[in-house]
Amino acid sequence: MDEVAGAIADQVRRQILVMLKDGRLSAGEIAERFSISRPAVSRHLRVLRESGLVRAELVGRQRLYTLDAERFTELAGWLAQFLEPSGWEHRFDALETEVYRTRRERRTNSAKTGSETDSKGETA
Repeated sequence: MDEVAGAIADQVRRQILVMLKDGRLSAGEIAERFSISRPAVSRHLRVLRESGLVRAELVGRQRLYTLDAERFTELAGWLAQFLEPSGWEHRFDALETEVYRTRRERRTNSAKTGSETDSKGETA
């Protein structure tokens, strides 16, 4: 997981991964999309290859890169613990629901009696 996290820490490598999610590309096609040198792109591709996030296939004289999204599984599982609602979030959601229900009841009651209430629920 640390190797994957380290590999995606760099913005260029993240951009390469986004490119590869739509299909395989040659090293040259990837390098054309950046203003950095081809050797620099090659170094980024090597890091991604060594982390297991991309696979390289030699086709003729071209090296074609494909994404291996399975390597994200462990990292995504670890990150998920931070995305799940905590107990407090559930309580705040329930409180918000209760506040809206109470306000709706007060409006309904004031419409039946013809009286207006202020923001504190007191009759004006």
